[in-house]
Amino acid sequence: MIERYTLPEIGNIWSIENRFRKMLDVEVYACEAMAELGMIPEDALKDIKEKADFDVERIEELEAEIKHDVIAFLTSVAEHVGDSSKYIHMGMTSSDILDTALAVQMKEAADLILEKLHILRDVLAQKAKEHKDTIMVGRTHGVHGEPITFGLKMALWVTEVDRAIKRMENAREDISVGAISGAVGTFANVDPRVEEHVCKRLGLKPAGVSTQIIQRDRHANYMNTLAVIACSLDKFALEIRNLQRTDILEVEEQFTKGQKGSSAMPHKKNPIISERVCGLARVVRGNAVAAMENVALWHERDLTHSSAERVIIPDSTILVYYMLTKFIDVMKNLVVKPDNMKRNLERTLGLVFSQRVMLALVEKGVLRETAYAWVQRNALEAWQSGVHFKELVLKDSDIMSQLNEEEVDELFDYSYHLRHIDYIFKRIGLED
Repeated sequence: MIERYTLPEIGNIWSIENRFRKMLDVEVYACEAMAELGMIPEDALKDIKEKADFDVERIEELEAEIKHDVIAFLTSVAEHVGDSSKYIHMGMTSSDILDTALAVQMKEAADLILEKLHILRDVLAQKAKEHKDTIMVGRTHGVHGEPITFGLKMALWVTEVDRAIKRMENAREDISVGAISGAVGTFANVDPRVEEHVCKRLGLKPAGVSTQIIQRDRHANYMNTLAVIACSLDKFALEIRNLQRTDILEVEEQFTKGQKGSSAMPHKKNPIISERVCGLARVVRGNAVAAMENVALWHERDLTHSSAERVIIPDSTILVYYMLTKFIDVMKNLVVKPDNMKRNLERTLGLVFSQRVMLALVEKGVLRETAYAWVQRNALEAWQSGVHFKELVLKDSDIMSQLNEEEVDELFDYSYHLRHIDYIFKRIGLED
């Protein structure tokens, strides 16, 4: 798990110690409910709450022999509690504690990821406002299209993060369920009120219906949400990488003092963090596929989901948290180069105004196909000859039979393309 120990806030959620601690919480809260229902003596509950504990090394030792992690865990707890341990796990099955504890862990991980999403959103919003009027070329198919602003690009990302926040909130809600329903989910040997009490204590809701397990469509939805967040980060990071290319060089990742870009080429300044984010997104997407495979299980359950989940769920939450942490740092320290943006915008010699010229001709009554042909022949000549598009337009007798020189001058005005930027910012809440 990448840099797990440099991200203790998310890594600790998935530590072995915390996993068993959550499982113990489930067992103790179940005993509380059973005591309230008169199923176990109050003095036994007091004994359990005072003594219940476990030893990770002892659990591992026991599991090596009996080949069952939950029984090993319960045996270790029993060794701490003594005689009252006979009341622990009454009528329950392994998945009751495993799935309910896992739900708590996933909920806690979602909380941390949501915190990072809100931070990223704020950073992007600040960049959007700062560069609302920083003009640059918009590209389609990698080719110059028409003018935009860098702030508008950042505003687009803000709205995508807003959607990610909503999806993560919904996924957190979807996974925040517990089940204490016994071997096949019928509550045959455990009162449903035990489940209600445990879930309330853990901040969960009871699953409406369960089998031996909580159904894995919930986990698949959670994992797909993480994958979509990773896809958005992949998209953002890919844009940074493209804009940092030497032939574009409109933004750069911060290059810190003492940093080296290449073992062979001392001049290199590479977008290594953005590249790392793009690479890790592939892992998170792959994990989501495994989560979807876990939805279909035999009858009331089988064990095929469990082994995969012990890898993919911790890894994906840690990876997304890590990717968010690193990309927030990229955006906070991003070097933006407005002069290069303006220079690149002008490299196509006014061709970004081709649509405006065509539409002006249409407004004069020229058929669209005819106007398109007139404008395109001049645009292609500008590409071939290196002569400014405006100069060629002014020399085109067909075009100038419809437009005068003053009208042409007005058509080649960057501000025309940016006149609705304020409206867009206001619409998405980035301006009052």
